[in-house]
Amino acid sequence: MITNASASARYQDMAVLTVGVEEEFLLLDPAAGDNVPLAERVRAGLPQRIRDRSRQEMRRSMMELVTGVCTDLRDLRDQLVDSRQVAADVADQVGARLVAIGATPVGEPDREVPAEPRYRDIVDRFGPVALDPAVCGMHVHVGIPERDLAVGVCNHLRVWLPVIQALTSNSPFFEGTDTGYASWRSVQLRRWPGVEPTPHFDTAAEYDATVTELVTAGVLLDEASVYWYARLSPTYPTVEIRVGDVCTDVDDAVLVAALVRAAVATAAADVTDGRPTPALRDCVVDAAHWRAARDGLSGQLIDLRLGQARPAWDLVDEFFATVSPALLASGDLSLVMDGLARLRYAGDGASRQRRLHSATGDIRVVLESLAGWTSAG
Repeated sequence: MITNASASARYQDMAVLTVGVEEEFLLLDPAAGDNVPLAERVRAGLPQRIRDRSRQEMRRSMMELVTGVCTDLRDLRDQLVDSRQVAADVADQVGARLVAIGATPVGEPDREVPAEPRYRDIVDRFGPVALDPAVCGMHVHVGIPERDLAVGVCNHLRVWLPVIQALTSNSPFFEGTDTGYASWRSVQLRRWPGVEPTPHFDTAAEYDATVTELVTAGVLLDEASVYWYARLSPTYPTVEIRVGDVCTDVDDAVLVAALVRAAVATAAADVTDGRPTPALRDCVVDAAHWRAARDGLSGQLIDLRLGQARPAWDLVDEFFATVSPALLASGDLSLVMDGLARLRYAGDGASRQRRLHSATGDIRVVLESLAGWTSAG
C-alpha cells in the first residue's frame, strides 16, 4: 500500500523535478490534407510571447512549440493550451490547419529545407533520408543536473520506454492510407542514424566518449544529433525523453509529461538506492519498440522484464503502479488516474483516427477532427 509517509521518504528530493515539453505540429492544407510550407509565415504572425517559445524545423511545414520550465502541471497545461490555440488561429489566418499528428498523413509536395547551414549539412551528409516527409514528436525534459545520475536514469528507463511510446501512438496514416502501424513516425525515423533505443552506459564519461566516437565516425553530425529515445540533453541539465509521437490533445500531453516525470523520479531513486538495472539485450529492446510502434495500446507489448508479449494495458497498469509513489509525492496521482481512465476509454490517438476513418472513409474528416482536438482547451 502506498502511503504519504513512504512516498515522501523516498521521493522527497524528486517530488519537484522540473519538467518542460517540446511539441511538433504539421501545417496542413484544409482542403487536400497535404503538408504546406507555411511555418515561416505562421511564426512571423505569432505574438511575441508565443514566438519566443517557437522553433524553426527542417521541414517548412512543421512548427515546434515549447513550454518554459515548470514544476506545476497546471502551469504546463496552461502553456500548452495557450501555444496551441494561438498558433492554430494564426495558421488559420494564413490558410493552413495546425494539426497534432505524428507523421505526414497525405503528402509533402515541398521538401525544400530552410536556408540554414546546419540543415544543408544534414542534407549533404544523409541524402534522401533527410528529405523524408515530416514527422512530429513530443519531447519531455525532466531536470536531472548531475550527469552520472542522469545516465543511470536513462538505463533504468529502458524497460518502460516502449510503454511510453505506445501511450503516445498517433500516426497510423501515410499517403492517405492506413499503414497498419499505430506510430508510423517511429518506423519512418528508424532510417535516421542516431534514432534508436538508448544504449546502456555505466558513467557519463562513457556516454560522452561514445558520442564523440559516433561524431568522429561521421554517423552523427554533432552532439545534438544524438536522437536516442532517452538522452542527456545537449542544451539543458535534463534527461530528455523523445520516444513519443506528438499527442492528439493537451490532456494526453499533460498525462504523458506527468508519467515521464514520475518515471524519471522513480529511476533516480532506484539509482540512488543502488538498485541494479535489468539486464536487457539490445535486440530485444529494439523489438519491443517495434511492437509498440505496431500495436500502440490496441494490441500487445513486449514485457522486457520477462521477454514475453503481454496485453498492452497490463503493462500500462504495471508501469502506473511502479511510478505511483512518485506521482503521489508530486501531487499528480489523481490527474494520472483520470487521464489513464480517459485513454483506456477513448483509445490512443491512432485508434481515434482509425475509428473516424472507418466511419467515413475520408482522411480529410480525420484531419479536420484532429485540428479541432489539437487546439481544444
